[in-house]
Amino acid sequence: MSKAQPIRITTAGRSRAEDIAIRQKRYAISMSIRSLCFIGAVIAGLAGVTWLWPILIAAALILPYIAVVMANATNTKSDEMNLMDSPYGPRQLTSGREQQQLHQKGEDD
Repeated sequence: MSKAQPIRITTAGRSRAEDIAIRQKRYAISMSIRSLCFIGAVIAGLAGVTWLWPILIAAALILPYIAVVMANATNTKSDEMNLMDSPYGPRQLTSGREQQQLHQKGEDD
């Protein structure tokens, strides 16, 4: 007889502190890139590269929006394990009415 694997009934994501730390890190990286865009725009403007500095300014203006959206995005991934079927069929919770119907169906058979 093989040993049955335990059935996991919950999936736990990252802790709140870990999630906030990851979001803060993403925000800091985005704002660093924004700062580099501003610095690059100034250098490109002083160097006479007239096509580059408007692109860098536009990127620097758009990045705060992207950074805030990314920072506010919560973790949607989980380390979910699919529930295993038991030898008695898949386990699931049912409402009282469904339970009564199953019980009545069993008595009718």
